[in-house]
Amino acid sequence: MPEDRKDKRSPTAESDASRRGPLAGVPPGAGPIDSRRDQTPARAATDAEVAAFVERLKTLTPAPGEKRGRLVFAMDATMSREPTWDLALGLQADMFMAVKDVGGLDVQLVYFRGAGECRASKWVSDPEALARLMTTVRCVGGHTQIERVLGHVRGESEAARVNAVVYVGDAFEERIDDVCAKAGEVGLLGVPVFLFQEGDDTSATRAYKEIARLTKGAWCRFDQGSAQQLRELLSAVAVYAASGRRALERLSLTGNSAGARFLLEQLNK
Repeated sequence: MPEDRKDKRSPTAESDASRRGPLAGVPPGAGPIDSRRDQTPARAATDAEVAAFVERLKTLTPAPGEKRGRLVFAMDATMSREPTWDLALGLQADMFMAVKDVGGLDVQLVYFRGAGECRASKWVSDPEALARLMTTVRCVGGHTQIERVLGHVRGESEAARVNAVVYVGDAFEERIDDVCAKAGEVGLLGVPVFLFQEGDDTSATRAYKEIARLTKGAWCRFDQGSAQQLRELLSAVAVYAASGRRALERLSLTGNSAGARFLLEQLNK
């Protein structure tokens, strides 16, 4: 990704989120984010361990009387991610398929790309529907819009609690103080952000770690060689969002779940 790209976001580029609906070229049910609202584990898991992990997920259910968990899944869909986009989509879809039997989890897909395009889907409870939504998104050249994503999360959480945010990206091209201010607001609402960094861009690493710290979330780097690890970590985040910290603690004690243990270590920092 060129290092001299600058942030060219337009605060008036998107229409009000209340007009979300099917739009040409975007997933059904996805709509623009309201710009007025805001401007690794040590070793790779084996296939057998991942299969066992998925089986353990099926034994976890939300505590009686608890409301459904809500998780915002945000993606950088700019052109720099195109080389590994299909791999990432497959892993992200696997995350929700793995927790299908956990229950109690609604997910909203948020992505940005192009010239100020930043969209959010409706809240989805069906993993297959979310997987279909994700596969319709393709990469388009543009700049990162993490500040807008965090502002959107803040607004959603003020309307109804958001239990966790997953962000997958590879770059950072914004004013870090502005983004950290938004991250602090999200953190005050008790919403942890789990950031998964593709590649080794130093600016992204610095920013992602700070966002994780401010929101009491976690940061992890991944690449094509750590697909199994990412799958397990994403699934552990989904369990956390659906059933809370206690479910994640139970998961970490059953068998060999490196993903759950890693997230707990990060949350305890």
